Amino acid sequence: MNTPRPKIRISRALGIPLTPKAVAYFERRPYPPGEHGRKRRKDSDYSTRLKEKQRLRAQYDISESQLRAAFDRAKGSGGKTGEVLIQDLESRLDATVLRAGFARTIYQARQFVTHQHVLVNGRRVDRPSYRLRPGDFVQVAERSKVKEPFVVAASGAHAEPPTYLAVSLGDLVARYERTPERDEVPVICDEQLVVEYYSR
Repeated sequence: MNTPRPKIRISRALGIPLTPKAVAYFERRPYPPGEHGRKRRKDSDYSTRLKEKQRLRAQYDISESQLRAAFDRAKGSGGKTGEVLIQDLESRLDATVLRAGFARTIYQARQFVTHQHVLVNGRRVDRPSYRLRPGDFVQVAERSKVKEPFVVAASGAHAEPPTYLAVSLGDLVARYERTPERDEVPVICDEQLVVEYYSR
């Protein structure tokens, strides 16, 4: 019997499928891993908030320090902290590569950026955490377009791009049109619980 992959175990522990391969496995076993996974447990307020914070971290594949820094920026923005936090994370280059349909998962999007396959406004950027601003163009480098993952992406095999991005999938070019509204961001999270976790 094959041992479940770490990302599948994480998906089950957090209650969200983090990769396409985890979806089918998650549908068969929609409960946490381990021998006590099926048992209903009453979570404390702290553990509920902690789990929500971990869910958000996992969906963007970022470190604790990166999420904390994003929270601090959101808190100082003057806007609604939870929404601004999601908007801040969504402006990351790797998140945009994923949403545009250039990558299948956030892990693949991060790899594409670090391996220098992605340009921002015509310049190569290899930092997944690079923050985009409205009007910025993101595209796959010309020499990279012939590689199989990008040929697949150009065919429209991945998710439908959201309305805050103007995407030409055939050309593998996207424009970050505007800051998204919270309900446009396909992230499963009660961000208010994350705010409460960091504000405790």
